[in-house]
Amino acid sequence: MPARRFHEQCEQVRRSMPDVPLAVDEEAGFLYERGHLLVRDGEDARLVADALRERRADIPGAAGRERIGAAGPGNRSGVTRIRVAEPADAARAARAGEAADPAVDGALRAVRALEARAGRRMVSRNHVITVAVNACPGDEPVPAAPGEGPNPAPAPRDHEPESGVGVLVVDTGLTSDHARCPELARVRGDLETSERDADGVLRQYAGHGTFIAGLLAAVAPHADITVSNALNDAGAVLESEFGPLLLDAAERAGWPALISVSAGTATGDDEGLLGLERFMAELLEHPGTLLVAAAGNNGSDTPFFPAAYAARPRYRKAVFSVGALRGDGEANACFSNHGRWVNAYAPGERLTAPLTGFDAPVPYVYQHSSYDECRHGGDYSCTCRFPVRTGVLSADGEDAPGEPERVEFTGYARWSGTSFATPVAAAMVAAHMAAHKESDPRRARRDLLASLEDTAEVHGARVAALRPPTWRPLGAPAGSER
Repeated sequence: MPARRFHEQCEQVRRSMPDVPLAVDEEAGFLYERGHLLVRDGEDARLVADALRERRADIPGAAGRERIGAAGPGNRSGVTRIRVAEPADAARAARAGEAADPAVDGALRAVRALEARAGRRMVSRNHVITVAVNACPGDEPVPAAPGEGPNPAPAPRDHEPESGVGVLVVDTGLTSDHARCPELARVRGDLETSERDADGVLRQYAGHGTFIAGLLAAVAPHADITVSNALNDAGAVLESEFGPLLLDAAERAGWPALISVSAGTATGDDEGLLGLERFMAELLEHPGTLLVAAAGNNGSDTPFFPAAYAARPRYRKAVFSVGALRGDGEANACFSNHGRWVNAYAPGERLTAPLTGFDAPVPYVYQHSSYDECRHGGDYSCTCRFPVRTGVLSADGEDAPGEPERVEFTGYARWSGTSFATPVAAAMVAAHMAAHKESDPRRARRDLLASLEDTAEVHGARVAALRPPTWRPLGAPAGSER
């Protein structure tokens, strides 16, 4: 029986963050930092620290209240990390593979009465924001067949606008050979810093930002695309760091029309992320910017942030949440999260776009084995089962029963996930802006959705479906674009 992909992904994130002891909420499906809480800077931080001091006896392994990253000129997160357990204890528990963190759980219980009196949430876990765990991708990349072109195919560049629609991709960065791909010739940004291992083998999730940029460039050829590598290491970063990274990237790009983010986390509730509050507040102050965010790949209706901010009245115009359609475009992909907080769905299964290997073949060893049955209960030929392969991680706690499959990338790849539906949707907004000379991305999103005649079925409901004109349903021959 193949291992649960969730645990395999958790281990990948742990390896990418060796200096951060991590815990996991298996039921809700997220990772968080051991031994620490997040609290808003200022008065909230003082009140919470006092409450934890008074309830110290109720917190297992309680440590002294050490504030880390408190308010000051260098702190852009808007939050303070408060240590609630001894670092040595947190590290020991992480090495032992313990799941939950009783110190964090106890500290959260200790401040509930304070939060009830204040009438607001004041503290949270320090979640891990990642492209790996349930966010994206839905599978591992597959080398495209010889001669197979991008899907969606590049839209025609029928005119040269005075200025392109600005799109910022906050992701893993660009592969070192991306400029050799014609579709990426006009894309600029940061390179990945850990693209391959010591043996030259492509690391897991490497090329993620390049693949996204390729989809954007194909659907919106007039877009001015910039890629940030803020999520470089396996696409994982602590919530307390993610907010400032988003702010910095947005400011460096001049708060462009669109920000595409294919990462996030569940929280176990509908409370959102304290570490992103300052960024979200800044987003509201920049009405010329629309955040387009992936709904996540847990096959669940549990809110996934930052995408789930789209359901909140305050952020409804500023956030566009995107789920994934399966290969034929008629219904949701098995892995796609769903719910009323998801605004629209776009093709996200087995898309084809540039990855790496344009200079010379780049080897890759699969990490995840295929499943006998869809891990989300799907009833079609989904990416859980096909293509059939053996990966490094195959059975819980055991090595793979056979030699892990090894392939080589020579340019283009097929890949699946809400991560990739997201740039497709962002590109359709950008293309609408260019075609209609619209400068407001939030109005463009509204008008684009209002003009849609296409819908798809998602768990019994008809939902808005964004299918690019140059996209080919899985199995359709080349030249049969919609």
